Parts: sequence; structure tokens; C-alpha cells
Amino acid sequence: MPELPEVETSRRGIEPHMVGATILHAVVRNPRLRWPVSHEIHALSDQPVLSVQRRAKYLLLELPHGWIIIHLGMSGSLRVLPGEQPAAKHDHVDLVMSNGKVLRYTDPRRFGAWLWSSDLAGSSVLAHLGPEPLSNEFDGAYLFEKSRGKRTVIKQWLMDNKVVVGVGNIYASESLFTAGILPDRSAMSLSQEEAELLVNTIKAVLLRSIEQGGTTLRDFLQTDGKPGYFAQELQVYGRTGEPCRACGTPIVSGKHGQRSTFWCPRCQH
Repeated sequence: MPELPEVETSRRGIEPHMVGATILHAVVRNPRLRWPVSHEIHALSDQPVLSVQRRAKYLLLELPHGWIIIHLGMSGSLRVLPGEQPAAKHDHVDLVMSNGKVLRYTDPRRFGAWLWSSDLAGSSVLAHLGPEPLSNEFDGAYLFEKSRGKRTVIKQWLMDNKVVVGVGNIYASESLFTAGILPDRSAMSLSQEEAELLVNTIKAVLLRSIEQGGTTLRDFLQTDGKPGYFAQELQVYGRTGEPCRACGTPIVSGKHGQRSTFWCPRCQH
């Protein structure tokens, strides 16, 4: 599943081709995604794109009278293509642009979404979200206060979008390793110092991943395949049994909230 850095990479990749151009019309080949494609998107005509923004893992295209809200789901991707590029089997939505390009949405599993909102503050998919992890609102004092009385294990708790958005499975495991915190401790066990350290670590891990993603922006002009996003050297995620890069102890794994978790039993406490 694309996580926050991949979604931010997608935003940066499409922004220069969208902002200042006009959406001539939309081509919806398959409206049956996670939710039906909003009828306002079917009816788009001659709408300039004012900005391309991101909230959590949602991409937001600002138009004069509303917003297109895009979620990439489990397997979705966006590419900017020449207008004459033929569509393939899983190419479900096109935005045909005045600059001769097409923004094409591909999603084999169809768990993504294309929605419309005339008021983002009232959007049902955005209203419940917690702060952005890279914002000033997300700081040690906030995380410590939110953790009080919470018996949920830290890894699972960090992935709750009501606590903070965009800290998905990979980045929760990686951030907890870097902060030296065991993922199966209760959230309420965090000290003030640990909360401060964890916030700074989450910000650093996400920023590093976003910076790595910048090297793949050219992929958004490819005419075949999906954007490559970026290859990372992960510290613990997916490395069960392999030696910890810091101490050499074999990485172990388990399940928290039905999601796989990876950690070093020596480096994390």
C-alpha cells in the first residue's frame, strides 16, 4: 500500500503538470472503486487546477468550485501520460488536460477512491483525521498527552489516523526501531522524553523517505508501468531473522492489530 512518502511523491510528481492547466473532461472507465466515483467527476468540464495538495494519504486537486479527493488504496498509482496513450485493463480514470497530457489512475485491486467535496472541512473522509506528522501541531507534548491512559500497544496506536495521520505499517516499525522503543509496550508507558524522541524520529524517517522519493519524479512521465516510488534500506521492516544493522541481533517479528511488526530485541526496550 502506498504510504505517506509515496503519496507525497505522487503529489510532487503530478503538480507541475496539473497546476495552471485545465481539466477538459474526465474519462471514467470503471466507476466501481472502493466507493463509486462521484458524479461531479464524471461531469467535469473546463476546470482549471488551482493547486495539488495532500492530507494524510489523500491527494487533493483544488478546482474553482470544489475538490477532487483521490486515495490510491492498496495498489493504485497515478501517471502523467501523452493524451494519445492507449488505456490498459486497470486504467480506470483519466483527467484529460488542456496541455495535451492525461492524468491516469491505475488500480488493479480497485480499493482506491475518487471523490468530490465542495467543502473539505465537512468531508466525511477527512473530518476525523489527526494532525499531519510533519506539522508543528504534532510534537512531544501532544503525543504524550494523547498517550495517557491508552493501553493499546504503541505500534498499533501510532497507526491510528485519529492520533496522527500517515504513520503506516512500515514507518511505525522503522520509527520505533530508530527511537529504541519496543512496539508491544502500551502507549501509556511512554515517558515525556520518549514521546519527544519518537515524534522527532517519525519526522526524520518520513522526511528521509520523501527526499529519497524525489529521485523518482521522472517516473511520472513514463508511458508504461507504474511509478517506481523508491527503494529504501529498511532497518527492520521485512527483515525477520536477518542481523540488526546496529547490533547484529536477529530481527524478530510478530502481529499487532493484524499487521506485521518487526523489531530488534536488543536495541529496543
